[in-house]
Amino acid sequence: MSAPRQLPPRVGVWLIGARGSVATTVVAGCAALTAGLRPPTGLVTETPAFARSGLPALSSLVFGGHDTLDCPLPKRAEQLAAGGVLPPGLPAAVEAELAAAEREIRPGGPLPGDTREEEELIAAFATDLRDFVRRLGLDRAVVVNVASTEPAPTGAALPASSLYAAAALRAGCPYVNFTPSTGLHHPGLAGLAASSGLPYGGRDGKTGQTLLRSVLGPMFAQRALDVRAWSGTNLLGGGDGAALADPAAAAAKNAGKERVLADTLGTVPEGQVHIDDVPALGDWKTAWDHVAFDGFLGTRMVLQTIWQGCDSALAAPLVLDLARLLARAHELGLSGPRPELAFFFKDPVGDAPASLAEQYAELERFARRMSEEDGR
Repeated sequence: MSAPRQLPPRVGVWLIGARGSVATTVVAGCAALTAGLRPPTGLVTETPAFARSGLPALSSLVFGGHDTLDCPLPKRAEQLAAGGVLPPGLPAAVEAELAAAEREIRPGGPLPGDTREEEELIAAFATDLRDFVRRLGLDRAVVVNVASTEPAPTGAALPASSLYAAAALRAGCPYVNFTPSTGLHHPGLAGLAASSGLPYGGRDGKTGQTLLRSVLGPMFAQRALDVRAWSGTNLLGGGDGAALADPAAAAAKNAGKERVLADTLGTVPEGQVHIDDVPALGDWKTAWDHVAFDGFLGTRMVLQTIWQGCDSALAAPLVLDLARLLARAHELGLSGPRPELAFFFKDPVGDAPASLAEQYAELERFARRMSEEDGR
């Protein structure tokens, strides 16, 4: 009698902000790729460099999450398709997968009027995570924060993003913060992060304007061109646009953009990034940069760039990349900050290079290391 067929391990992806545009695009997109409805455009971990790295298959990913909103995922997917974010007909084609993920979404918090203390909220969120892993028989789960940007905290109290981060580590789950929110960067969580034995990624996904800056900054430095000023404007709508209309939230967002210039140029040039909420744009964003620089003999020159993109479509494949990479790191027993993932972040963790080319070289080395660890 033949031995029973071994089922492939299943990996949970727990999304904070699970009914938002990015999360919905992640779930719908993964289902579309698994079914062969679309090619894996934009998915770094589906390129040849990662073919032998032992990453969990896209078909093995199981989704759930926390959210304070009540719009079901199938409905949200229809809205995104109407706005051109998802292809026409895709929500209907992957409705079963969207409904399955919707059943695994639990109430987030703290909600207005919520009287629970920090410890109670962390314990409740961690219980939801453990229950998700246990009920569905998952090998592990990775927590990814894709919620709207929150202002930087002003006191000792943990903001919502840090409550979720603490719950992730308490539940034994690797963590990544794809937003500029505080998350695991709160000083009150330093001890927990160090003692958890879990791998975790950086903060604030690098999807558009800063992605371009991480390429152009090194170019100016390597060509010995003197950047005098670097200014930018972002026009965006949707939930992120509304959240970033708050000056405190916008300041948290811009800190990562400025860090890339400081790290690649060695100094922070004059100029600021302005973020304007334009609700009519929905999930689409226009980012404009104006770079004033000096060439040979002090000749004054200017570079201007325009980036027009869909935030959710830019972010979703990177969320899937990070979930797969951190799940694999966890499987291999790696722990602590993972600087190898700097390629994906405005604000990486650990000792990571600043230029995109160097970051990608580190990521490729990580891919080879994972292959060697698996004996492949």
